[in-house]
Amino acid sequence: MKSRELKNVGIPKGPAMKAAFAALKLLSQSNLAQPYDELFAEVVQSPKRYLNHPILAKLAELLAEAPLKEQRAVGRATPAPMQIWGEDFEPEAINQLTRACHLPVSVRGALMPDAHVGYGLPIGGVLATENAVIPYAVGVDIACRMKMTILDLPLSALSTELARLKQVLNRETSFGVGAEFSRRKHHRVMDRKWNNSPVTKKLKDKAWAQLGTSGSGNHFVEFGVLTVLEDQFLLKPGTYFALLSHSGSRGVGNEVATYYSKIARTTNPTLPRESAHLAWLDLDSQIGQEYWQAMTLMGHYAAANHECIHSAIHHALGAEVLLDLENHHNFAWKERYNGSDVIVHRKGATPAATGVYGIIPGSMATPGYVVRGLGNEDSLNSASHGAGRKMSRQAAKRCFSWQEAQHYLEKQGVTVISAGLDEVPMAYKDIDAVMEAQSDLVETVARFDPKIVKMAK
Repeated sequence: MKSRELKNVGIPKGPAMKAAFAALKLLSQSNLAQPYDELFAEVVQSPKRYLNHPILAKLAELLAEAPLKEQRAVGRATPAPMQIWGEDFEPEAINQLTRACHLPVSVRGALMPDAHVGYGLPIGGVLATENAVIPYAVGVDIACRMKMTILDLPLSALSTELARLKQVLNRETSFGVGAEFSRRKHHRVMDRKWNNSPVTKKLKDKAWAQLGTSGSGNHFVEFGVLTVLEDQFLLKPGTYFALLSHSGSRGVGNEVATYYSKIARTTNPTLPRESAHLAWLDLDSQIGQEYWQAMTLMGHYAAANHECIHSAIHHALGAEVLLDLENHHNFAWKERYNGSDVIVHRKGATPAATGVYGIIPGSMATPGYVVRGLGNEDSLNSASHGAGRKMSRQAAKRCFSWQEAQHYLEKQGVTVISAGLDEVPMAYKDIDAVMEAQSDLVETVARFDPKIVKMAK
């Protein structure tokens, strides 16, 4: 076993790691039938049972003296460095990132100003790891992403052609759990290798049926006004008619995440219950590579969904495309940090390397922004992926009514075709405060104001 494999079963660096290597040398000379990783995992879990073991006693003694079971289980006495942008977070969101930074594979963490509690890693959490990928740090909606298309239509169409624009959105989009089109769409993504994972192989037909659709919750397709603020952007300063969408890899991505996270949990049996969703897969392993290929495929599939949506809409409108912009925000990337190769998980976070463009939406009635990354390494070249919720979905349903929401929408000049009450603008943080909190991560180059919005009911 290598040091990384020992860390993966919960052996911390230092004296315990040295004792483990000494024990390995002696074990190799014995006739032990039990796999070494299983044996060392047992010692980590119950060190007192091995205090009199002829080979493992020293290691057991060191582990039994460890001050905290969780630190012993995850392999770090102190967390990897982490930095926080913004304020007024739920305490558990910070706790989740702290626990993630205790993992033996963790290198650095960051919390974006839109962060809130998720599963394992918080939404708005960024985590760099060493040669390991965490399915739930990528998220269940793998490759959830933004896409903006700027069209050559006049802004006046948003009012004079309101009925037509609503009709096109209704005809060319489909939302919600299990949403499908009666006639399947065609895209080259379906010609990719879907057989590398048993999940994608089994669900390829379902993925094809849902191609070009959007999910539930905060997924949307909307028309609005893009105001370009500077002449260093890809378009000249001014106002433009824009189409913006937000969705991911649908039910197939969710099942990929769930399937591989369960496997990761069986290979990390010493993780405490509160860290179970942070279970990782070693990228040197066959199963780790299998997940990585499935995740990558889901990235292509999510991009294809957006491409189908935007293509159908601009063709239905008879419009020409002036510019396309897009980015993932639930994904893992192989990147360099401090001269080392790392895996950067951005769960609800936008890539923001120097000069990289991204889209950060607000809510159905508040502005979103096109930004350019400033390459801040402390944030692992990341920024927020939106305004972020300030209350749960259930709390929003309790606190607000559609009458209140409609009054707010009318003041902003926004027409909502469909949406859930849990998505009302009042349930979200102030997007401008979020942008101000990350002024050292991105610079704003354009503003998007939604005008005609469609979401899942």
